Amino acid sequence: MNVREKTRLARQAFRKMSLADQDTKNNFLSNLADAIMVSTDAILEANEIDIQLAEKSGYSKALIDRLTLNPRRIASIAGDVRTLISLPDPNGEEFERQVLPNGLSVRKIKVPVGVLAVIYESRPNVTIDAVSLVIKSGNCAILRGGSETIESNKVLVSLVHAALSDSGLPPDAVQFIEDPDRAILLDLLQLDEYIDLVIPRGGAGLHEFCRKNSRIPVITGGIGICHLFVDESADLEKAIDVVRNAKIQRPTVCNALDTVLVHRAVAARFIPEMVDKLLQDGVDFRVDKQARELLGERDEEKIKLAGPSDFDTEWLSLMLGIKIVENMEEAISHISEHSTGHSDGILTQNDVNATNFIRLVDSAVVYVNASTRFTDGAQLGLGAEIAVSTQRIQARGPMALRELTTYKWIIVGNYHVRL
Repeated sequence: MNVREKTRLARQAFRKMSLADQDTKNNFLSNLADAIMVSTDAILEANEIDIQLAEKSGYSKALIDRLTLNPRRIASIAGDVRTLISLPDPNGEEFERQVLPNGLSVRKIKVPVGVLAVIYESRPNVTIDAVSLVIKSGNCAILRGGSETIESNKVLVSLVHAALSDSGLPPDAVQFIEDPDRAILLDLLQLDEYIDLVIPRGGAGLHEFCRKNSRIPVITGGIGICHLFVDESADLEKAIDVVRNAKIQRPTVCNALDTVLVHRAVAARFIPEMVDKLLQDGVDFRVDKQARELLGERDEEKIKLAGPSDFDTEWLSLMLGIKIVENMEEAISHISEHSTGHSDGILTQNDVNATNFIRLVDSAVVYVNASTRFTDGAQLGLGAEIAVSTQRIQARGPMALRELTTYKWIIVGNYHVRL
């Protein structure tokens, strides 16, 4: 079946999905979560094939970590699916109701976006996150995963189709494109008569390709050069714990910390202690000249001067940039120049500084005294996420159920005519 036929079937299924009630969709989620847990061994076997092929192909450790599943990660995926069951379906929600002076009753209601093309790399959990959110929100999906996770995704999609059938929902609501050929992706991006929104999840190259070649609106994001600014008023002991969590808890993901900016007033106390702590975790550093001087004769192999592009790098590894700044204004200026608008934060005890940081830092998620690792749908009570948008239009930050809806106007009259 070619890609046009798959998208046509998804568009037909969307009309059926529009009639599905919340109980039916929740039944699908329950069936899917059960199937994932029962099929753990089969998922792991398929995933091991992907891992071995990735290793033979010379993929980076960061990419291999992203595609790797284990029993704990599989249980977490199933848990996220179950969390969605308890969340309200936004469809049909009414808002901005009013009666006009002429007697017309006007309101808006939430409705699904339609058919979503989700194009992603490396992480097989995206298959389940995307499907769960798409079906619960009443949409349909075209899934196009990367070649590096093809075996894992085949098993997961088979579970999805079985759960759809068992729940009385149309299996055609989820289409999977197995062929990784970039030419097929180009064909997909031209099918604006069937597809309503494209959501890429992957590296900068994938996002750029979709933006340049799509006739369909594209949601971009998920590339995170993330910062924490340690203000002069920060609790330095607690700040080290936050930086450590943001860097090492899972360094290969987009919300992991890339650069620490440190106020000059506390740099001499904070930087050496922080570096000594993180060296024990295997972290390497790229630091500015002032920070390098503060660190004296510490390991020169692991602590090197930052190069011209280092503060513009999403590390996706145990690497951390460090820069000393004169004040908050300089920190915000650095973030403005180097951030990708994903997740940036301040560690401070000064409420005025916190407020000004929030106002002036234009990122999708702005933190005060917390790790950047919380930019995650499950962590924020959304059940899961289909992407993290760094755009200003349609959705921003973690995209979950509400972000996968649009609205339509409902106008009710009493045989009104316009004069």
